[in-house]
Amino acid sequence: MSALRMAAVSAEFGRDLEEDFAVAERLIKEARTGDVRLLALPEACLGGYLLSLDGDAADAGPPPLAVDGPEIRRLAALAGDMVVVAGYCEDGGGARYNSVVCVSGDGVLGNHRKVHQPLGENASYSSGDGFGAFDTPVGRIGMMICYDKAFPEAARALALDGAQIGVCVSAWPGSRTNAAPDLERDRWKRRFDLFDRARALENQIVWLSANQAGTFGSLRFVGSAKVVEPGGEILAETGVGTGMAVAEIDVPAALETARRSMGHLRDRRPEAYGPRREGRP
Repeated sequence: MSALRMAAVSAEFGRDLEEDFAVAERLIKEARTGDVRLLALPEACLGGYLLSLDGDAADAGPPPLAVDGPEIRRLAALAGDMVVVAGYCEDGGGARYNSVVCVSGDGVLGNHRKVHQPLGENASYSSGDGFGAFDTPVGRIGMMICYDKAFPEAARALALDGAQIGVCVSAWPGSRTNAAPDLERDRWKRRFDLFDRARALENQIVWLSANQAGTFGSLRFVGSAKVVEPGGEILAETGVGTGMAVAEIDVPAALETARRSMGHLRDRRPEAYGPRREGRP
């Protein structure tokens, strides 16, 4: 099988949907020019993220969009022969979800509602209730959003469901306390990078991580989009500014190589992971 060229974006997005679509269209065109077949855009790239993480009642939040509505169809049309992953606020019919959708010119391939909500995010969104992988023209993909990747069980659930590529889209900010003047030295940026590498390594999958950049409201995002191979090594990254991390990898071959000697999924011992029973040594 030929190598797959993939890319993760670090970019700024706000409340104006037309501006967001203009940025998305430019990035998709840039990726297509570079023969990218799988592109990950950040969390909340259609309509922007929250202005703060304090549950600010004055923040109306991003506009809710239906997964089968005109905006997602517009994104699919832009994707064309590519597979594009992008974050948005989903209109769930009486509830709003922080969601990520995967599209191609054929329409919606997959959709995930963020399960884990940090700080005051639950004041703006309802929570999703699960993780599942799905097939696409570029391989089997599992998606998650930002804080989801802090929980090993989330990525493991996707890997056990056959995900070859994990795609995590984020609006991950710098530290709220003792913020570092230099984002490269920020402790929340270090956590962001560690989670990306750990989730790829422990599940021996390819990992694509997109993130917001710049500032929005009180938040300063750490950027740091990247592509990570199944051994946890970073193949491409943007740093804390805007940019596109692009890498080419033969995904099935990379997974086979990583899992040949020590297969983390194969060698699991689920019966040993529960609480100890009384009298058990």
